[in-house]
Order: sequence, then C-alpha cells, then structure tokens
Amino acid sequence: MVESQLKAILPVVNNWKNIVLAYEPVWAIGTGKVATIEQVDEIHTWIRGWLKKIGEETESTRIIYGGSVNEANCQDLIKVKDVDGFLVGGASLKP
Repeated sequence: MVESQLKAILPVVNNWKNIVLAYEPVWAIGTGKVATIEQVDEIHTWIRGWLKKIGEETESTRIIYGGSVNEANCQDLIKVKDVDGFLVGGASLKP
C-alpha cells in the first residue's frame, strides 16, 4: 500500500529534496495506539530504500512519523535512524 501511494506521486514530484513524506499507520489514526520501534524502523528504512531504488538522493528527503505521537513516546521514536520528525495529531491540541 505504501509503495502504491509513493508511485502515485512520482509523476508530479520534480525534486525529492523539497518533499516531506509523512507515514502514519491507518490502524493508529485516532486510536491512541503507537507502532513499535521495530515497526517504525522497518517502514522508514523501507521508504528510504525505495527512494534509493528509484534513483533519488535519499538523505535530503525528510520522512516523518505520525501515529499517536505524544510527549511520552517521542523521545524513543526520534532515536529511530530514518525518523526525521513527527506529524503530531490530537496531542498538539493539549497544551
């Protein structure tokens, strides 16, 4: 599913250096459930590898994670090698 979504934007992306990709598991939306560190690492590594496979310079494309990110789990998630930041949803509404 992720690959088909990435392939769908190929015709309109001219410069991957200007792109921020956000990954959020469908099952995490609005559930409060967070992917494991291993799951996040696996998909972010896969996305980075896919970019390399299509011939793109991969380090400048930011890949951020969303999926019930909050103050309690972000410190562990940011340690994942290919996580460049977060897409914070509902937690951003709680000051």
